[in-house]
Amino acid sequence: MVIDKRILGLRRNVFFLGLVSFFNDFSAEMVYSVMPAFLTVVLGAPPVFLGFMEGFVDAFASIFKIFSGWLSDKVGARKRFAVSGYALAVIARSFLASVGNIWQVFALRVVDRLGKGLRDSPRDALLSESVEAHELGKSFGYHRAMDRAGAILGPLGAIILLPALGGDYRRLFLIAAGLGVFAVFTFVFVREVKTKEEIVPKVPVPFTFSLRNFSREFKLFLFATFVFGLGVMPEALMLLKASDIGLSFASIPFVYLVYTVSFTVFAIPFGKISDRVGEKKVLIGGFCAAIVSYLMLATFQTLSGVVLGFIVFGLYSAMTDGVGRALTSKMVARAQLATGQGFLQSATGISALLGGVIGGTLWTMFGAYAAFMYGAAFMVIGLFVFLRLNGFHKSESSI
Repeated sequence: MVIDKRILGLRRNVFFLGLVSFFNDFSAEMVYSVMPAFLTVVLGAPPVFLGFMEGFVDAFASIFKIFSGWLSDKVGARKRFAVSGYALAVIARSFLASVGNIWQVFALRVVDRLGKGLRDSPRDALLSESVEAHELGKSFGYHRAMDRAGAILGPLGAIILLPALGGDYRRLFLIAAGLGVFAVFTFVFVREVKTKEEIVPKVPVPFTFSLRNFSREFKLFLFATFVFGLGVMPEALMLLKASDIGLSFASIPFVYLVYTVSFTVFAIPFGKISDRVGEKKVLIGGFCAAIVSYLMLATFQTLSGVVLGFIVFGLYSAMTDGVGRALTSKMVARAQLATGQGFLQSATGISALLGGVIGGTLWTMFGAYAAFMYGAAFMVIGLFVFLRLNGFHKSESSI
């Protein structure tokens, strides 16, 4: 059953879930944009630790998304899991103000990502259930755009507030946690769409990490996504390219801002395009954009070159993040909607762990050029796998 009321042309739930992500990412990215500098300058962490930490916590969250998605499907509830996950992340951010070493940061990042793992699959399932199939691309595009709009204000807020706070990262973290409270409050306006009887399968599926109950097409899509993701390094590691060309660590939030603006501007248009031409075609374009971006970041040694590289990387994210979720919503059965979203994000998260560790190690040992060239090479392999296995030549109507 789809909620009919619209706000600014969007379904009610889609609109408010977008606001939730806006406030959460305003908070989160204020922290995330300065984390490379905080870890490397204040706490003395090497690049390989940064790559390992971000890859590990994303992989941890992504694996947990499978369980939270399954549990959401089983009990027939979405909202309670999403609210709890956002609240847990806000609490973890507040404790960053008191850390004294890199392992305390690591532990709090695990808690933060646990919250993400708890909320994302049920939230994406709730969004999917709130719209018709022909609006999925636009709706996920709006949601990811609002997510990134918050991510624009987060680094911008860090750029403005950090000097005003005398470079006190810990006070900045407290302010960021305060902003995150608005994300939790906005859930007052979000409604459950389905009852337990409507959403739970007649024969409950026991929890398992097996993909046995999913279609072959979905399995191939996950495999190609995983292979491609092995070349994608965490943004926190990529942002060190700014210091690699001689810029100060204070410039990192600016470079991240460029990326998020690009992501935000293009997310809704490409979501609408995917509704018209098919998700797979847009995903292929996004994969190509990522390869071009990494080649730019590997070879360019000027601020303008780095900025251009991150603009193109923003195109990649805009063409794949929401579009992949929309495609997943069409590939899986309604009774496994949250579980399917969990498997998608698990595939990207585990590959992010491996990509972060390998990329961070190459960066530490051989420099940024080797790390980005590795990423570009593996992306080419992933693109080939996607083209080979996922039937890009077929009509999207077969999905």
